[in-house]
Amino acid sequence: MSLNLRINLSATLLLVIFISLTAFALDRAFYESTESALRDKLTSQLYALMAAAEIDEQQIVMPSSELDALLGLPSSGVYAYITDSNAQIQWQSSSVLSASPPPPLSLNGGEKRFTKSSTDNNNFYSLAYGINWSTDTQSLALTFNISSDLESFNRQIQYYRTTLLGWLLAMAILLLLSQAFILRWGLSPLRKVGHELNLIESGEQERIVKNYPLEINRLTQNINQLLQQERDQKTRYRNALGDLAHSLKTPLAVLQGGVRNAADPSLQEQIDRMNNIVEYQLQRASTAGSTSIGKAVSIKLTVERMLDSLNKVYQEKNIKTEISIADELKFRGDEGDLMELLGNLMDNAFKWAKQVIHVSAMQKESHLYIIVSDDGPGIAPDQVELLLQRGIRADQGVAGHGIGLSIIGNIVDAYKGQLDIRTSHLGGAEVQVII
Repeated sequence: MSLNLRINLSATLLLVIFISLTAFALDRAFYESTESALRDKLTSQLYALMAAAEIDEQQIVMPSSELDALLGLPSSGVYAYITDSNAQIQWQSSSVLSASPPPPLSLNGGEKRFTKSSTDNNNFYSLAYGINWSTDTQSLALTFNISSDLESFNRQIQYYRTTLLGWLLAMAILLLLSQAFILRWGLSPLRKVGHELNLIESGEQERIVKNYPLEINRLTQNINQLLQQERDQKTRYRNALGDLAHSLKTPLAVLQGGVRNAADPSLQEQIDRMNNIVEYQLQRASTAGSTSIGKAVSIKLTVERMLDSLNKVYQEKNIKTEISIADELKFRGDEGDLMELLGNLMDNAFKWAKQVIHVSAMQKESHLYIIVSDDGPGIAPDQVELLLQRGIRADQGVAGHGIGLSIIGNIVDAYKGQLDIRTSHLGGAEVQVII
């Protein structure tokens, strides 16, 4: 999972949790506030009803025009009752007609009760207040009841929730877009570093060249340092091998000249053997091997360069060469290894070919195939097995193939590849290298 995706998923999860908790808190706060406002409204209506009520000979008398217009409108949603101590209704508002409000309560004097109830699938808030009404001649226990259905209340809550959800979603989208922009801007140095590393891997540049923020500047400096150390080490290694080759070849040449006229021919044979071993082991040690960092080398151009040289060396044979390689096909590795590989393959083909050499290369999935075929005498199966043995010494190769195929085998091993030798369609040998 990418760093950008991890941050986005984490931030989105936190935002969802935050928005959900915020929505729940605001919803509860608004619900309780609206409920409190309804309770205050019912309390005001109840007090107004108590103020307007009068008692005449134990009968409750209310003004002909009721204080609240809703109380005088049938099934308006607001209903009022006055009951005595026996829960008998002494008065009810005109709004009760054709309606089914909750039954009124009968409370003791000074008792106040706010309740929520349901009747005929309708919900109501009710407020009841019990008083002891005293006159000049007597005292009456009365309970004033007022109820309101929740249709308007629920509609108000639903409208608030819809509005709240819309605004919170808009805010969430805005925050996510802002977060995506900030992340893209904040992580842009990492993307630029990745792009430069791709350029280094493809060989288009040798080091990270741009300046980056302090947090990753140390990383880019270390990468550049490691790249430079790797190049310096390879250069020193190859220079040391070159010096070793020269230092060994000189005394070998002196020995070879000194024993040229010797009676024992085994001395010359052993010196030639030592010379072949030195060449073989030095080439084996200098092979760079597979790497994902470095310039991609054009295989077709390298083959054409090798053919120009070999055609001059074997000019008298007048060999016809055929090339089947796409222009865009690249070799990801050391250019010297590719030239050594192709040079030995094609040199062997030129040595044994009669008229035609065919060189082809192709890419299949993650493998590179290089095939060199000739129309020469070919290689016997028992000799193929001997040539492909691991660790074969240079002097054990078949004449014309030994050291070259040993070098090819080492390069293929360094790139964790495969070397196959078989009979070609031209009638001679076909050597296939898979990397």
